[in-house]
Formats: sequence, C-alpha cells, structure tokens
Amino acid sequence: MPIMQVFLIEGRTEEQKARLIAALTDAAVESIGAPRETVRVMLQEMPKEHFGIGGKTAKELGR
Repeated sequence: MPIMQVFLIEGRTEEQKARLIAALTDAAVESIGAPRETVRVMLQEMPKEHFGIGGKTAKELGR
C-alpha cells in the first residue's frame, strides 16, 4: 500500500487539493502498478509562518 505525504503551504482550494490527490494516485498506479484502492495520499497544510525558505519564512517572502 503506497502512502504519500505532501506538505503544502496553506492557501490551495479544495479543487486544487483534489486534483493533486488524483494526480498522485494516478502516478502510483502507472509507475509502480499499485492497485488504485490501496493508494493513500495525505496532505498537510502549513501556515506560511511555519515554512522556511533560505532563512526566512514564506510569509516574509510573500509566498
């Protein structure tokens, strides 16, 4: 059973997250032959203040 964990900076729509889950599921099915019903995708959204890029938070960088 493939389990994929994805960390995202908050702010994506429900539709965008659903498309990401579908695309990652498709990738696991196509690339490793995983049965679709066994694929698990976990999205974890992070506040911009909790994500660092080059020593600054994503909020400081305006991302």
